[in-house]
Amino acid sequence: MTAKIQHIDTLIVGAGQAGIAMSEHLTRQNVPHIVLEKSRIAEAWRTRRWDSLVANGPAWHDRFPGLEFPNVDPDCFVKKDSVADYFEAYAEKFEAPVHTGVEVHSVTQEQGVSGFKVVTSEGVYQAQRVVSATGPFQTPVIPAIAPKNPDLYQIHSADYRNPEQLPEGAVMVVGAGSSGVQIADELLQSGRKVYLSVGPHDRPPRSYRGRDFVWWLGVLGLWDAAANEPGKEHVTIAVSGALGGKTIDFRKLAKEGMNLVGRTQSFEGDHAIFGADLATNIREGDQNYLSLLRQADEYIAKNGLDLPEEPEAHQLLEDPDCMTNPILDLNLSEAGVTSIIWATGYSTEYNWLEVDAFDEKGQPDHHRGVSKAAGIYFLGLPWLSRRGSTFIWGVWHDAKYIADQIVIQRQYQHYPDQA
Repeated sequence: MTAKIQHIDTLIVGAGQAGIAMSEHLTRQNVPHIVLEKSRIAEAWRTRRWDSLVANGPAWHDRFPGLEFPNVDPDCFVKKDSVADYFEAYAEKFEAPVHTGVEVHSVTQEQGVSGFKVVTSEGVYQAQRVVSATGPFQTPVIPAIAPKNPDLYQIHSADYRNPEQLPEGAVMVVGAGSSGVQIADELLQSGRKVYLSVGPHDRPPRSYRGRDFVWWLGVLGLWDAAANEPGKEHVTIAVSGALGGKTIDFRKLAKEGMNLVGRTQSFEGDHAIFGADLATNIREGDQNYLSLLRQADEYIAKNGLDLPEEPEAHQLLEDPDCMTNPILDLNLSEAGVTSIIWATGYSTEYNWLEVDAFDEKGQPDHHRGVSKAAGIYFLGLPWLSRRGSTFIWGVWHDAKYIADQIVIQRQYQHYPDQA
């Protein structure tokens, strides 16, 4: 017997923020579609984040235009489970055709057949278009340099939940972006001895002169930057909404007892070897921080805004001993380190997408999400169209653009009927 093939115009893979945004725009434009999600809507917010995580942007900003977060202060940073609830409510509001518990096994294009054959755990679809909305946080990456020591408890930040899950002893956190620095700070506040490996980073002020940094990036036009600065393609951003939101200050963390080290280069037996770049990384982060303050001051003066001055924000603490006398070689046993948390990012996984939509490095080859393979689209990736593309509000605007392109292609395909 031949398996029944279901036909659909557009098939969206993934029901996180990208997939839900895509569905809304296609619904508004009357494009028949479905959304396939292997788990639940916004599953990553529920089960792939630590317990205390909150959104990195305030509630008034990190949301879709069509729905506000219920029963919260607009300036607060929403808890992770509430973010997941928000996306479920949003999908329900627009009656998004989401099929949960469905895994996509393959997407192929057959000769002589229009569109794509999509093989899933619930059957086979023939789709004219496929939108990959699986996002950038797919496969946690632990570098090959990780020590093969069975006595060390090692996890990726995706599997960290709270300090209680770790064995007794000091903790080494590798990576000082938003995830790594928040986890390290939580561990420090819980009474743990912490070593934080700090690489190149940007560190914007959480707020300045009465406005959150997301507002400053907006009015200064920085959210709309079309590409990252040369040399900063792999620079992380150290920003936090934890504890009501605060500016990440590595000198202050050191003063509170955190042991800062440079980039982790290798492990030799029981020793962790670090680069001599800690001071450089922190000072370059300072320049990023101070640059935004200067741009904000210039904007206020130019536009005659009445915002309170904040001269103390420009003052930096003295360099701690860990910057002037950096640790380059750490004996983990002598330091009491029993756990390593790798806050080292994610890789994307597209083995299921068997089409010519990738470059020589295996990365999506696209312009604003429209891939080089006609009918294949990508959504939710960093810098898809601008700096804000991976933020909740940014992915909504990217989805609108892609939906418009889909409508245009539908008009071409239906030309005889349209005419």
